[in-house]
Amino acid sequence: MEEEEKKAVLLMAYGSPDRDEDVEPYYTHIRGGRKPTRDELENLRERYRKIGGHSPLLRVTNSTAKKLEDRLSTRVYVGMKHWHPYISETFEEISKESVTELTALALAPHYSKISIGSYQDAVRKANEEKGNKVTLRFVDSWHLDPVFIEKWRERIVQAYERNFSQTERNSIFFLFTAHSLPERILTWNDPYKVQLLETAKTLVSELKLDDKQYAFAFQSAGYTNEPWLGPDILEKLKELDAGGWKSVLVIPIGFVSDHLEILFDIDFEAQELARGLGMHLERTESFNDENDFIDVLESVLKNSRKT
Repeated sequence: MEEEEKKAVLLMAYGSPDRDEDVEPYYTHIRGGRKPTRDELENLRERYRKIGGHSPLLRVTNSTAKKLEDRLSTRVYVGMKHWHPYISETFEEISKESVTELTALALAPHYSKISIGSYQDAVRKANEEKGNKVTLRFVDSWHLDPVFIEKWRERIVQAYERNFSQTERNSIFFLFTAHSLPERILTWNDPYKVQLLETAKTLVSELKLDDKQYAFAFQSAGYTNEPWLGPDILEKLKELDAGGWKSVLVIPIGFVSDHLEILFDIDFEAQELARGLGMHLERTESFNDENDFIDVLESVLKNSRKT
């Protein structure tokens, strides 16, 4: 008898430690098994302490998966790249439940070999270890999905109207951001930076912004000796202050959920700098597990099936 087809979706995210004692093994995994120095470890622990001790990423991702599962009436799994449940751990469950076709979607809209590519490699490896029993389908990027663009436009308008006075609205600078990656990706013809700028420029067009009203900056660069994509958000804020801009809306289009890079790097570090400069800095709210993000994911998956 022919085996019944069973399709499912795997949502993937970076992962984050649950407790202070988890920070060292988490950081070690990120570093490919190399333990961080004492200073590096304490720096990361301190950043987590300043956002309440842990990131909401796993809770938000699990909630997103449950809501998407209810919407699609299709099994939706969660796998993390650097912490539990690791993608390999989730594949144990996928295998036991006899899934025949899996669509793997990283919760990051813009493709880079060094980021999304590594998620996909982890999925392929886990599938190989189970005998390649699952047909894999990957969503590489969804940075111009029409629902994604529309929901981002709505969130930008909401933040603009909710957080700035009528007087300020005449002189707000719109600063788009995303996670920095090592500059070496540019030598690979990697699409990451191009896709980020495409998203930003599409939103700029939708919002009818003047060219002088917006820019792109990178944030959350790693602590390594090699150069990373810039300009960095902190340096950009100093530059904007020097140019007379005092009201800034940060639009982190490279992220969809609250986690360390949002709650510390923007809400704490960038905000602290802005206050010191006498700037009024706000950011758009993250999608997290809100219903409009479920709309986005439904659209992304629907469009991926057409290709």
